[in-house]
Amino acid sequence: MPLKVAVGTRNPVKVKAVHRVFSKYFQEVEVLKVEVTPSVPAQPIGFEETIRGAVERAREALAKAQADYGVGIEAGMLPMPYTLTGYVDQQFAAIADPSGTVTIGGGPCFEYPPLVVVKVLSEGIEVNEVMSRIAGVEDLGKKQGAIGFLSRGIMNRTELTEAAVLMALLPRINRDLYF
Repeated sequence: MPLKVAVGTRNPVKVKAVHRVFSKYFQEVEVLKVEVTPSVPAQPIGFEETIRGAVERAREALAKAQADYGVGIEAGMLPMPYTLTGYVDQQFAAIADPSGTVTIGGGPCFEYPPLVVVKVLSEGIEVNEVMSRIAGVEDLGKKQGAIGFLSRGIMNRTELTEAAVLMALLPRINRDLYF
């Protein structure tokens, strides 16, 4: 019977990233896309909101799908000293299981162009909306993502998301060291 993993998202990029990571460690994996409603804003600002969003997504997906694991992924704009704009983007993944245990992992972070930070903070719009306009690509976040555009194709959003999911999975694949 395959391992059942529920991902709290409508974004196909996040589902693909979860499937790719879990498939490296488990022989048979069934990844389900589950619509959830976290309490955090559509564009989280700060570590607490971003991580809380990931945890809520993981727990709700797990409960709705009655899966072996629930995964939540949330990207937020985080304050960061010594940067050009004072903010970076970072994704966090949370993996919840039926026992109530949650493990967290973070992916690489990067700075947005100053215009993006100003628009998000002053107008309250989502990064995806601003970056989609800049890149000239509708729904950029469901494709290569801002990182794909800004890195000129060297890294895409799936790869960025995979890093966060892998970091959250580390305690689970090394149970003897963590539990």
